[in-house]
Amino acid sequence: MEQPNLNYINELAGDDVAFKAKLCATVKKELPLEIAEYQNEIENGNYIEAANLVHKLKHKISVMGMEKSYYLAEEFENNLKNHSAQLQSDFENILLIMQNFANGL
Repeated sequence: MEQPNLNYINELAGDDVAFKAKLCATVKKELPLEIAEYQNEIENGNYIEAANLVHKLKHKISVMGMEKSYYLAEEFENNLKNHSAQLQSDFENILLIMQNFANGL
């Protein structure tokens, strides 16, 4: 499974340590909230709203340098829009990996 990294954040921040810290803090703060919102919508069968949250989470996936996971999330988002939960388990594994990584930031 693809692992998150700070490559993109490091590239954006360059030598600006304060900016890097702000980006990491934003990810650390927003990620669990977005995951919780996604899980709530899935539990309630609101696939369209869940798809909107997957779309938001794709940005975090991208920021964490997970290119293959981004494409899986994109496919899962489309599945949800078509009222299918196919790839849900794979996507949720990605979220778990991302959350564990963010917890260590």
